[in-house]
Amino acid sequence: MPAPEQGFLAELKTAVTPRAALLVIGVLLLQLGFIASYIGALHKPAPQNLSIAVVAPPQVAPKLVGALESVPKDAVKAVTAPDAETATRQIKDQKIYAALVVDPAGTQDTLLVGGARGPSAAKAAETITTSIDQGQGRTVKVQDVVPLAQGDTNGLSAFYLVIGWCVGGYLVASILGISAGSKPANVHRLLIRLGVLAVYSVGAGLLGTLIAGPVLDALPGSIVGLSAVGALVVFSVGAFTMALQCLFDVIGIGVAVLVFVVLGNPSAGGVYPAPMMPPFWRAISSWIPNGAGTSAAKSVAYFGSTNLGLPILVMVVWALIGIGVALLAVMRRSENREPVPVEA
Repeated sequence: MPAPEQGFLAELKTAVTPRAALLVIGVLLLQLGFIASYIGALHKPAPQNLSIAVVAPPQVAPKLVGALESVPKDAVKAVTAPDAETATRQIKDQKIYAALVVDPAGTQDTLLVGGARGPSAAKAAETITTSIDQGQGRTVKVQDVVPLAQGDTNGLSAFYLVIGWCVGGYLVASILGISAGSKPANVHRLLIRLGVLAVYSVGAGLLGTLIAGPVLDALPGSIVGLSAVGALVVFSVGAFTMALQCLFDVIGIGVAVLVFVVLGNPSAGGVYPAPMMPPFWRAISSWIPNGAGTSAAKSVAYFGSTNLGLPILVMVVWALIGIGVALLAVMRRSENREPVPVEA
């Protein structure tokens, strides 16, 4: 009769297979990565290379530019603008975050900001310029030239909308894989799944936009434009997740979570815009569909669809990579599969 310890160990080995144990360890690593990534990205926001233009007479501008550039830790990237109208246009075109307009006839200057691009960046610009002006016996008043909508008080609606689209993208791809096998049996079945994903993406983009816009009045902007952004976000995330499943089976879902949740969400620029994040998350922000989608959604909602080229290109590339990798994986597996003998 086996000892109780031996019986327990035998049952443990049966209940938790080596493959399951490896998956549990993988989940633990994802969990720790989630904690490290979110806290690392968001726990201590500080400006770096925050673009602020100076509008001032020629004899004053160099001094102000130098003062802004001398802020510690490369907090500010200072430039000049010829007038307030040009600076305002640059803010609306998302070329700069703020502009300090000096009044040579008085002691109160004006700080132009685009609050819709990120309240934290606007506040950082205000803190920096106020400190500099106070040292010269001057004051600063803030003028928001791209204010947030009344229903978008904290400027997070675009971010949450895109995160919802991303969740839908990798979940629907995961469900299609789990329900009929992570690796499609042939190219035809893969194309069917991609077709289903495309239809889902269009519906998810439209319905998400309607909820954020007309239903909750949280986000302004073109319904058609935001819906198109949403469809592209969902499809790019879903297609890439399908590719990961074709390569790694069910483990591909975990890799998708790593990319789109652990890395993509905290770097998306929703809670803090890129200049307020640490270097690593700032570097990847524009190159993952989460960040590209958030930038595109904000652009459509608040900035007249300016600077849409890069975000759209990023999402299209992710979608094409997903489709291409999935097709290659399925085709290679079909070629390697031994033919089934036909009985006479």
